[in-house]
Amino acid sequence: MKKKLLLAAVSLVALSATAPALAADLAARPYTKAPPAAIAAVYDWSGFYIGLNGGGGWAHTTWDFVGVGREGSHDATGGTVGGQIGYRWQSGQFVFGLEGQGNWADFSGDNISALFATRNRTKIDAFGLITGQVGYAWNNVLLYVKGGAAVVSDKYEIYGLGGPLLASTSETRWGGTVGAGLEYGFAPNWSVGVEYNHIFLADKDVTFAGFAGTERIRQDVDMGLVRLNYKFGGPLVGRY
Repeated sequence: MKKKLLLAAVSLVALSATAPALAADLAARPYTKAPPAAIAAVYDWSGFYIGLNGGGGWAHTTWDFVGVGREGSHDATGGTVGGQIGYRWQSGQFVFGLEGQGNWADFSGDNISALFATRNRTKIDAFGLITGQVGYAWNNVLLYVKGGAAVVSDKYEIYGLGGPLLASTSETRWGGTVGAGLEYGFAPNWSVGVEYNHIFLADKDVTFAGFAGTERIRQDVDMGLVRLNYKFGGPLVGRY
């Protein structure tokens, strides 16, 4: 019995001696502060921009000799290159914009007349677009639709079947345009995109000097473009 009491007393003394050391070890552990919340970079599409574009197009053209009948149709195809300037402003994920675009073009084609021994040729050598845009952005990816006014520089020629030019005239035609595009911000202030545009032009009566009669020419234009834009101002904003 005395041995048991002695062993219990020794154990109690040993425990009392080690408790302060354990407490000191616990108190010495350093406090680690939680890291700050990360800031996500968000692309801002607002601001003025300027850019270049290039691609190809085709104009479907129909010639009718007024009072007689249809001469035929053809597709005037070719390439185009030009530039654009505009301004966008962003509200949440919605993006709104205004843009002016001007392009040199070489869309040309012809067909043999179904009525006369002639060949009718059409060429578009330039066009311009003035449009508004509405888009939706997923950070640095923008999907948009556009619409507005279009102006086209047209040239019409009539050739004999043997090749000589018999008559020609040129004019500026106004119409409307609709389109859609997808743009990607790949670097600070720089973006690249693809765009489709359709230009619809009203029927136009055209008179050629030296010809007794009038041609009614109907025309629609489709084109696909690749665009490169530079935006002025900082493209990124912080968001927690």
